[in-house]
Amino acid sequence: MGDLRQYGLVRAQERLRDQVGHALRAALIAGELRPGQIYSAPGLAGDLGVSATPVREAMLDLAREGLVEPVRNKGFRITEVSERDLDQYTELRTLIEVPTVGRVTRTADREQLEALRPVAEEIVARARQHDLIGYLEADRRFHLAVLALSGNSRLVETVGDLRKRSRLYGLNGLDEAGRLVSSAEEHLELLDLMIAGDVAGAQACMTRHLGHVRSLWAVAHDEPAVAREPGRAAAREPDHALTDGPGRPAASAPGRAAARGLEPAGRPG
Repeated sequence: MGDLRQYGLVRAQERLRDQVGHALRAALIAGELRPGQIYSAPGLAGDLGVSATPVREAMLDLAREGLVEPVRNKGFRITEVSERDLDQYTELRTLIEVPTVGRVTRTADREQLEALRPVAEEIVARARQHDLIGYLEADRRFHLAVLALSGNSRLVETVGDLRKRSRLYGLNGLDEAGRLVSSAEEHLELLDLMIAGDVAGAQACMTRHLGHVRSLWAVAHDEPAVAREPGRAAAREPDHALTDGPGRPAASAPGRAAARGLEPAGRPG
C-alpha cells in the first residue's frame, strides 16, 4: 500500500483522532484502502506518521459507521458493499428523499431554497477542481439541508446513515473519466425546479439523480482504483502533516489526491 500521509491535510485544531479519521476516509474514497483487505492499526499508523492509539480510535469510529469491521488479533477489514446492498440503499433513499423533496418544494419559501444555492454551486466547483473529498462533503450538506427543510430530524439522521454506508471506492478513476461533473450539475437543476414550485419536476429530477448515483456506485464497485506504486507518493513534495502531539510533526506528500486540493471532510456519502 502507498504512503497514506498524503491524506493528512487537516486543521490543526482538530483532535488527532478526527484528523486520522479524515485521512482514512480519504484513503477509502481514493481506493488506497481496498474492500476485503485487513489493515493493522500499527501498519496504518506507520503510513500516517502517528502512533497506533488514534488510529485504533478512528477505526472504531469507522466500524460504527459500517465502513470497517474489527478482526480479532489482526486489525480491521474494509467492508465490501455488494450490488444488493447498493440497490437496497438506493431504494431506501428513493422512498425517503423523492417524496420529501416534493413536500419541501410545496412548503419551503424561496429564501430558504436560495440559501442552498452556494452549496449546490460548491458541489459543481469541487467536481471541476477534482476535489473528491470536498465534493462529497458539499454533496452531503446539500442533500441533508434539503431534507432538513421538512422539519423531520429523524428523517435527516436516517438518510445521513444511509449515505455513510453507501460510500464510493476508487472515485479518482470516475473523476478522471469525467463522470462526476454531470452528476454535480443535477443539484443546481433540482434547486431551480424546487424554487419554481415544480413538484413533479423536482421529484423526477431527484429520482433521476439517485439513479445516476447508483450507476456511479456500480462503476466504482466494478472498477476499483489501481493501487499506487510503492514509494510513488513519498517521492512528491511535502505538504501539510498530521501531528502526533507537541513536537512530533509527520511529514506528508500530496500525491495525486492531495494535489487536487483535498480538504478535511465529513463522512463520505
